[in-house]
Amino acid sequence: MSASSRFIDGMSRRHFMSHVAGAAALAAPATAFTNSILANAADLKKRHKSAILLWMGGGPSTMDIWDLKPGAATGGPFKPISTSADGIQICEHMPLMAQQMHHMSLVRSMSTREADHMRGRYYMHTGYVPNPNVEHPSYGAVIAHELADQVPDLEIPPFVSVGSGSVGPGFLGMSWAPFVVDSNGNVRNLDMGIDPTRLSQRLEMLSAIEEKFIGEKRGASSDDHAKVLSKTVKLMTSDQMESFKVMKEPKDVQDRYGNTGFGRGCLMARRLVEQGVPFVEVDLGGWDNHADIFKTLSDNKLPELDKAMAALVSDLSERGLLDDTAIIWMGEFSRTPNINGNAGRDHWARSWSVAVGGAGFKRGVVVGETSSDGKEVVTEPYSAQDLMASVLKSLDISLETTFTAKNGRPMKIANAGKVIKELFA
Repeated sequence: MSASSRFIDGMSRRHFMSHVAGAAALAAPATAFTNSILANAADLKKRHKSAILLWMGGGPSTMDIWDLKPGAATGGPFKPISTSADGIQICEHMPLMAQQMHHMSLVRSMSTREADHMRGRYYMHTGYVPNPNVEHPSYGAVIAHELADQVPDLEIPPFVSVGSGSVGPGFLGMSWAPFVVDSNGNVRNLDMGIDPTRLSQRLEMLSAIEEKFIGEKRGASSDDHAKVLSKTVKLMTSDQMESFKVMKEPKDVQDRYGNTGFGRGCLMARRLVEQGVPFVEVDLGGWDNHADIFKTLSDNKLPELDKAMAALVSDLSERGLLDDTAIIWMGEFSRTPNINGNAGRDHWARSWSVAVGGAGFKRGVVVGETSSDGKEVVTEPYSAQDLMASVLKSLDISLETTFTAKNGRPMKIANAGKVIKELFA
């Protein structure tokens, strides 16, 4: 079963949704907002912190995007262009993002050791290398856990993953698992058209079953299951579901983001952040370019990325959301400086780049440097946990936070990574 169709810590989405689809309207017909909502909820929603992770699955070649090496044997055919940020140049096939770089910053001195797709994906999402004894929570679970209380009337799950399953909640539990939707806002096996009376009856029956399981004290999973189910039912009967319906946006807005899955995902991320969702991940796969990399990038991947990412950054800025919304662009690693015999690049984790912006980040700066051929970091290197610590700092989440894993071990948030100081004023 693929990561997109299951929750990472073992509860399958099919199992979960088989309860919900039948129990879908488990609660009595629609319950809009109750009188118990805090009086200042609307104001809190305006000031809430959020993060949007643009996940580039497959390992994008960052020296062909953010850190070009023109003239070097490793450099490839692309040319750098100037941007709206003084001194920052990026790829010529990213002209729209070039206009938005004053809102963003680059870390060109990432250096990690995990050059396997699954291990790199886990490491970059959690700040920890895979460990068979501990399942660590991902960015989405950690940020959702720390920020969920800031919007008390939020009925949408606090961690939404668009287009892929992300990495799960680890020892934080199923309450913080990613709520996975496609780029059209559809949830697999979720039927929104069940008659309210039938839904109520099914929910009552399921509730009795859930209470029996919880009463038998079979562990935390049954209690977590009930909590997730309750949240999902509230969502199904909530007006907040409108946030997923990107096709209701004006056509010119949709066109700015692009008529692609990633474009719609970025537009949905903006709508979800406006609603108060703490963490949204949007997936753009297809970066595992072992052959014909330059044609693939110039004809497909970079135009799709450029259009959607630039629209997202611009939109967040124009709507006054960027100051409270962190943007993180990254993949599991990059690709080799050397170009292989198939005109492609292979896996490379030793020297590469990520892009960040918004929230508390300093903007329009470049942190770190790689050698003239891109093969090594020549300044202080930064790790996945350093990047994660910096993202959390940008959201005012305390780096002194410590969780307790299921085995009783204390786990420092972001694996006690060090903040990348140059990213802050």
